[in-house]
Amino acid sequence: LRCLNALETVTAGEVSILGHNLFDKNANINKLREDIGMVFQGFNLFPHMTVLDNITMAPKMLKKSSKEEAEKVAIDLLRKVGLESKKDSYPSSLSGGQKQRVAIARALALNPNILLCDEATSALDPNTTKSILSLLRDINKKLGITIIIVTHQMEVVKEVCNKVAILKDGKVLECGDTEELFLNHSECLKELLGEEEVVPNSGVNIKLFFPKEFSNGYIITSMARSLDIDFSIVWGKLEKFRDDVLGSLIINIPQDKKEQVINYLNLTDVKWEVLQNKENKINNKELERA
Repeated sequence: LRCLNALETVTAGEVSILGHNLFDKNANINKLREDIGMVFQGFNLFPHMTVLDNITMAPKMLKKSSKEEAEKVAIDLLRKVGLESKKDSYPSSLSGGQKQRVAIARALALNPNILLCDEATSALDPNTTKSILSLLRDINKKLGITIIIVTHQMEVVKEVCNKVAILKDGKVLECGDTEELFLNHSECLKELLGEEEVVPNSGVNIKLFFPKEFSNGYIITSMARSLDIDFSIVWGKLEKFRDDVLGSLIINIPQDKKEQVINYLNLTDVKWEVLQNKENKINNKELERA
C-alpha cells in the first residue's frame, strides 16, 4: 500500500495512478499525492488539535486554502460522516469509531480520486466496523471515489469490495471479482482461510456454486426430479457479498450416476467441480462458464 502513494519505492515494475507512472523521473509526486487519500489503522490524529483543525490542516498547507474555505469543506465532510457536532472536540474525547470517521473526513479533505485504507477497521469492534464499512460504501457510490483496502478480515472484503487480489510474499497469487474468488474457493484462498472441506469417502462429491439468481437452489430439486436420483446434501451455505446473497452446496451422489449428473449440470448456469475422496482421485474439472 505504501508503494501506491510513493512512501516506498518499487524494486521492479511500475505503479500507474490515474494514467501516470508514479515512479517516473518526471512525475510530480506531490501533485499525484493530492489525488490519493490515506486512512490509517491507528487513526493518526493530532491529539493537540480539534477535530476541525485536524481536517483543515492539509488543505490550508498543501492547497493554500483560506481558513474559511477549508472549514466550510471540513464541516460538510463532518456532516457526511455524521460528526458535525464534534467539530470542536479533541481526539481524546472520541470513541474509536468516531476517530476513524474523522480520519476518513481528513483523507477526503483534499478531494482525492483514490482512498487508501490500511486495516482501517481491524482495531474496531464488530458494530463499529459495520458502520465504518457502510460509510466507505456510501463514499464510493455517492462521491465516485475508488477505495483500495488492505485487510486480513474476509468479512470486510465481502461487505465492501467488488474486486480482490490475494497477495503473498509480495506477489499477487490471484485476483478477480470478489464473488467469483470466494465461491470458486481456489487453493490459495483455502490456504489463506485455513479451511479444509471434509466430505464422505464413498460416492461422488460435487460442489455447486450458485450465482445470485440461483441462490435458492431450485436447480437441485429440479435435477432430482428430472434424473430420478437420490443424493445427500453434505453441506451448504449462503454468503452475503455487498447487496447480493450467493450460495455454494456440496452433494454426494452414487458413483454410477456421476455422468448423468454432470451432463445435466452442463446444461445449466451453475458452476461445479468434483471433489477428491478415497473413491475418486483428484478431478479438478475447470469450472464451467467461468
